[in-house]
Amino acid sequence: MSVKKTNLKPTKGLQVKLEDLFAETDFNLRYEKGSFKSGYCLIKNAKVAIINKYYSQEGKIQSMIDILKEIDVDISQLSEKNITLYETVTAEDFSI
Repeated sequence: MSVKKTNLKPTKGLQVKLEDLFAETDFNLRYEKGSFKSGYCLIKNAKVAIINKYYSQEGKIQSMIDILKEIDVDISQLSEKNITLYETVTAEDFSI
């Protein structure tokens, strides 16, 4: 499937949409303090994604996108709107 190049703005609305997308995956998304070099910690065997709660909004959004690109997501579990969002943010040419 071809996804055209899209630039989404790093807004609270996008953060909420990404959190909603995560809610439909097998991964539990949490915000906690920590000294993660990449801004997040991914515990794949426990299916937990932890993002530094002190990160900027843009940093949190970028971390969620990075995590989505790294984990296996069963798109059959996603709603139609979240499939579109998932395909957009995981496209190779996507940038915020």
